[in-house]
Amino acid sequence: MEVIHATGIEGARQARGIAVVIDVLRSFTVSAYALAGGARECLLVTTTDQARALAATIPGALLSAEENALPLPGIAISNSPTQISAADLSGRVLVQRSSAGTQVAAAVAPGVDIFAASLVVARATAQACLLRRPARLTLIASADHPEDHACAFYVEAIIRGERPDAHRLLQPLRDSERYARVMSGNWPGFPPTDLELALTPDRFAFAMPITREAAYLRLTKADQPAVNG
Repeated sequence: MEVIHATGIEGARQARGIAVVIDVLRSFTVSAYALAGGARECLLVTTTDQARALAATIPGALLSAEENALPLPGIAISNSPTQISAADLSGRVLVQRSSAGTQVAAAVAPGVDIFAASLVVARATAQACLLRRPARLTLIASADHPEDHACAFYVEAIIRGERPDAHRLLQPLRDSERYARVMSGNWPGFPPTDLELALTPDRFAFAMPITREAAYLRLTKADQPAVNG
């Protein structure tokens, strides 16, 4: 299997084979916690107006959205796994708009299969890719952030039969000003508890395939067997 590393919207447009779109902080970590908490599915859109309009058509839908990593008026859940973990999700639909993950997933060309990924589902995502035996796998960091690149290398290492060291891979994040700002508790809508929830690998044994609908992307839960390695 040829493994290609890419970044952002341009990387998504060039993706071939299977595309794994990675957003650790925090969009696809939110998706994972939503599905683990009983959500039926997550619907991904690229604008806040689309998110509000779509959620309004679905009885009981929850809405998670941010712009420029900041909360929005009237939207209670700001792309935070801490907030989504506290919500009643059983049988409900989560509509998501984020500044990185949902944008990048939407940029993947038609005909390319997509998985959404984050560290909490990294091992299951690797297993899902292995089971499909693609000739090419494109690992896409949604943003040029160390945690997204770390997750990409973590997934690749599992595919190669190696034992990745997540702590080492995440050290550049811990050394960053961005990490310090989150830990200070001074980032609106981004509680420090999001870091612990997002940065622990392999919390959940499911992958998150994405399918295309006319007005959104549909993200669902696909349980995977355990991966050795």
